[in-house]
Amino acid sequence: MQLIYHSDFLGHDTGHHPECRERLFAFRHLPDAPLPDGRPFLAFAHLEAYITRVEASCLASHWLDPETPVSSGTWKAAIQAVGATMKAVETGGFALVRPPGHHAYPDHSSGFCIFNNIGIAASYLASEGKKVLILDFDGHLGDGTSRIFDGSAQVLYWSFHQYPAFPGHGFVTEIGVGAGKGYTINVPLPPGSADDIFWRAFDTYLPVVQQFRPDVLAISAGFDGYELDPLLDLRFSPDLFYRLGKRLAEAFPVRFAVLEGGYHLEDLPKCIYNFTAGSNDLDCPWPSPPTESGLRVWEEFEARLQAGLLHLRPYWNID
Repeated sequence: MQLIYHSDFLGHDTGHHPECRERLFAFRHLPDAPLPDGRPFLAFAHLEAYITRVEASCLASHWLDPETPVSSGTWKAAIQAVGATMKAVETGGFALVRPPGHHAYPDHSSGFCIFNNIGIAASYLASEGKKVLILDFDGHLGDGTSRIFDGSAQVLYWSFHQYPAFPGHGFVTEIGVGAGKGYTINVPLPPGSADDIFWRAFDTYLPVVQQFRPDVLAISAGFDGYELDPLLDLRFSPDLFYRLGKRLAEAFPVRFAVLEGGYHLEDLPKCIYNFTAGSNDLDCPWPSPPTESGLRVWEEFEARLQAGLLHLRPYWNID
């Protein structure tokens, strides 16, 4: 899994904002990857009226919503982010993009996100007849992605996220609608959840999602669950991301990844490099001791885990 980067991502100038250019400064030494034009792919997840509004807002440097600033370079960066995502689909790479995408809805922006990169790619793959498993381990629910696919049985959305936290939902009772009922699996983690709880959840749900038999694993790779990240209260170690990359490579040979969140400027690169090293079966570049959750956090998590399994049992073989 190789990193796919382009300097145009730095053109999305958000000023003093958590989702800032400095997030990718550690990767500026990487060459600009040749990317396909992302513009033709936008319609796989977004309405044309919204696409037109985004372009106009970028030209005028008008914020799209109270949390999502834009600049004169945002349009090009957002289009290139989609192009990098489609490049990742082709190569099995890791699209090191900004702006991120998983909060973006078909008709509006949200939570720093403009175009839903992973949603576009998954919709494209579904149109080609592929079954797509989306694993979203960003510490926030990818509510835009969830909304795009909540009625689909061809795309299974599996999310690990802190709850309660932005965007305010993503509980175990949200399992999809209509034909997609049972194809949304939310793993709401209590604040204070550490490596041990993550692996308990992962090992419990992995046999469930494997029953889906996906053709492709699409990874929304967010690193704001890192224990020092300023936006959330999860306690994941850098080692978790290394082990996760390794486990996903073993379980899903056809996969690609797209960067979502992660706002600890100094340690975000360490988390990303750990994840890709694990994905590529290399030694861990930033080893660290695993973290442990407190007893009350465990008690709350176990209650949520059992409730989640209860809601999904009518749709999957769960012991």
